[in-house]
Amino acid sequence: MSHADDATRNAAVFNRRDFVRLGAAGLGVALGGASLAAHAADPRETAPAAAWPLVNQPLKRVRVGFVGAGGMGTNHIRNLLRIPGVELCAVCDIVESKVKNVQELARKAGQKKPKGYSRGPLDFKRMCEKEDLDLVYTATPWEWHVPVCVAAMENGKHACTEVPAAVTLEECWQLVETAEKQQKHCLMMENCNYNRFELLTLNLVRKGLLGDVVYGAGGYCHDLRDVKFSKDGEGLWRRAHAMKRNGNLYPTHGLGPVAQCMDVNRGNRFQYLVSLSSPSRGLQEFQGTLPADDPRRQEKYVLGDVNVSLIYTASGQTITVVHDTNLPRPYSRISMVQGTKGIVEGYPDRVYIEGKSAKPHTYDNAEEWYPEHDHPLWKRHNEAAKGAGHGGMDYIEDFRLIECLLKGEPMDMDVYDAAALSAVCELSERSVAGKSAMVEFPDFTRGNWKTNKPLGIIGA
Repeated sequence: MSHADDATRNAAVFNRRDFVRLGAAGLGVALGGASLAAHAADPRETAPAAAWPLVNQPLKRVRVGFVGAGGMGTNHIRNLLRIPGVELCAVCDIVESKVKNVQELARKAGQKKPKGYSRGPLDFKRMCEKEDLDLVYTATPWEWHVPVCVAAMENGKHACTEVPAAVTLEECWQLVETAEKQQKHCLMMENCNYNRFELLTLNLVRKGLLGDVVYGAGGYCHDLRDVKFSKDGEGLWRRAHAMKRNGNLYPTHGLGPVAQCMDVNRGNRFQYLVSLSSPSRGLQEFQGTLPADDPRRQEKYVLGDVNVSLIYTASGQTITVVHDTNLPRPYSRISMVQGTKGIVEGYPDRVYIEGKSAKPHTYDNAEEWYPEHDHPLWKRHNEAAKGAGHGGMDYIEDFRLIECLLKGEPMDMDVYDAAALSAVCELSERSVAGKSAMVEFPDFTRGNWKTNKPLGIIGA
């Protein structure tokens, strides 16, 4: 879904050698042998808790600088250009033609030409230092998410990023500590939290129709072989992660909506995880379809084709999270939430509530539940979201980002959510490397999760 695709073509400079270099220099222990160690108590978890939620003064307009103007980045830019109160002031991409494309989109939308930055992969730093911005938005390859967000916050800007927000635990902490120090929003743009079916599920949970939620399942089950071996877009960088990492590399699409239903970081938290991976076969077989002289036929991969991670929460709920991107299959995010009174499950979208569904032990089509239980955000934005990316949820997530900044309201998801969800990346790698050893989640909230209030039904 909202995977960053050819966002900046950073892989034009991010080749295999650079991947190893960045990993050694600070991309994180999840890329090297040190990732085998189990999570130990981090002294940062015992530091004084920051005030929550972070609330800033309302803005009269939101001046945006955008980093990564590829496919997904351009989708967000198109949304932002039609949301009232947004001024696109700057755009950064290492491909100059992509910068010019966004400048033309802004012109057609009736805005001034945004300042362009395309002097190389670190030019976002110059943009953050020079431009008078309120928000820096990044849709770059994964390894650049944290550097861009940190540069933004250290220069007095709010930051948001495509998913996952971070690759390693150290990067998660870097986002949390920088956001707290600078008192700036830093959020992960998890579009699946705003999908219509997922928000219907949340509404049913908040109304108590599922009873006590005890189990959830989500995943990213998407045949990406063509994407990973493309000579454009994500093929320039995403395949490199499969050469070094074995775990759940992309957990947030399936996990984000389940976490919201279970009030993670708001009365509950992820406590520990166990993970296991299947053999690595899919990418190797796909290599056989490449020309005989293609150098990619010589690449070696370690990423298991299917990773299954199990999470236990402080409230005793369990969650299954699946990563499955190297094998032939139809798309699915699973999207299951189960409680003592019923169950919702995606692909196809369906609902069963005991005593309320049409027939005992038989799912209703989810369409039957929308007239009465559709989430207010979808009732409010259904028309505006039509034609936007991924069935409209991209528009709604971008709208909510801007609305919160304009009104000075807390974000629906904050830096602690970004850290907790992204932590699954390294924790799953550690567990797999340790023969499915149990690994504990850091408490990025430092205890605030116990008193933080759950997210309500926005617009109700």
